[in-house]
Amino acid sequence: MARAASQDLPVLRDAVNRRAYPFADRWFRAPAGRMHYVDEGHGPPVLFVHGTPTWSFEWRHLIRSLRHTHRCIAVDHLGFGLSDRPIDFPYTPEAHARNFAAFVDALGLDDLTLVVHDFGGPIALPVCLRSPRPVRRLVLLNTWMWSFAGDRDMERKARIAGSGLGRFLYGRFNLSLRVIMPSAFGDRRRLDPHVHRQYLKRFPDRASRERVLWPLARSLLGSGPWFDSLWQRRDRLAGLPTLVLWGLADSAFRPHLLDRWKATLPGARVVAYERAGHWPHEEIPARVARDLGEWLGTTAWRRPPASPLAPERVAPDPAFSPSSSHPP
Repeated sequence: MARAASQDLPVLRDAVNRRAYPFADRWFRAPAGRMHYVDEGHGPPVLFVHGTPTWSFEWRHLIRSLRHTHRCIAVDHLGFGLSDRPIDFPYTPEAHARNFAAFVDALGLDDLTLVVHDFGGPIALPVCLRSPRPVRRLVLLNTWMWSFAGDRDMERKARIAGSGLGRFLYGRFNLSLRVIMPSAFGDRRRLDPHVHRQYLKRFPDRASRERVLWPLARSLLGSGPWFDSLWQRRDRLAGLPTLVLWGLADSAFRPHLLDRWKATLPGARVVAYERAGHWPHEEIPARVARDLGEWLGTTAWRRPPASPLAPERVAPDPAFSPSSSHPP
């Protein structure tokens, strides 16, 4: 277990299965703490941005497939994965977005393909809205960038998650990882227990879950004006080549969110997976890697190797056929 001097919440860095996540650790020092990231391969850069309650581990399959033809970068937000967990950081999407923009600028990233999932949307998409923008192409997976005001389904879920009861359930019973995450899979059997444990281990105590995970739940409504400010600039996404990969069996983000993206970005290529849920890249990684690789125009697409943490236990579904290496 390692800790930074500026934090009082522990970060477990010795519980990562390196067979499944065999990438060298790198570090970016943001004003509030160190952010962990991986940087694999060579070629046009692809930057992967996770949401909650996960970390860069969720991108392991796509990194393995694309690193032979692309430079694959995946960052852990503060409080997530192997990044620091400072006590005085607010853990709001606005704060995460500022850190992410600083990360992009510090690495001098340009002509990016930006891949976002879940909260990775409102955290990372602001870099697409500025001028000049460092993003050349955009990939959206079950994400959003607008206020949920007026969306009865999302308002209902967000009101519960962001309430005092929600905070208690997040902290005491690990609602986000033990209930919401499994329920958002199209088929719960696709969430292998060994893989699930790699996410559970990042938040082993009540304090970390209440201080890091719950603020994002509260922000679903609390940060509505900021989400709306992003949406008011959505015209800046026009003309940006976009791929939308969407799991339709997502209990968290219903298909009407996809419909909104389709109406906003009519030129986007949309691939919908009927039986995949909120994490298509975890549930059907070979299919997602193939679709992403083909869209990127690579001829050297490689099927991701079977994860040593996730032996194949579910019969193939016909619907899915054709820095330094240690913390300083």
